[in-house]
Amino acid sequence: MHFEGPDRSPAGLAFRLCVNAAGLLLAGAIVPGVAVADWQSVVAGAALLALVDALLKPLAAAASCCLIVLSFGLFLVVVNAAMLAVTAWIAGQIGLNLRVDGFWSAVGGAVVISLLSLAARPLLSRIAPGPRRG
Repeated sequence: MHFEGPDRSPAGLAFRLCVNAAGLLLAGAIVPGVAVADWQSVVAGAALLALVDALLKPLAAAASCCLIVLSFGLFLVVVNAAMLAVTAWIAGQIGLNLRVDGFWSAVGGAVVISLLSLAARPLLSRIAPGPRRG
């Protein structure tokens, strides 16, 4: 049995962590209400975002699947914004300098991070090629 899914190699995971970190930096630079103060908060925030996306996002997407279908997938922007807001909340609880001020800031930050991730996706196949079919 062969599972086709995202690449879980160390290089692939490191690349996605770097893309998340770059997305947080870019969102902090261009989205009002999103702020990341230092490099430690960028790295830890990117790791937290990856964990939140891995653990909570599938549950949130499953719980809101009807809204996602009815909105032709646009409700996923709200789900991504919620994941960014949860990440910022956890970061604040553990003393990191990552802040998201409100719903629209979370939406803007989520859109920036998602677009950067989408743009970087073709590079992932070059850095960490997926499993070969035989």
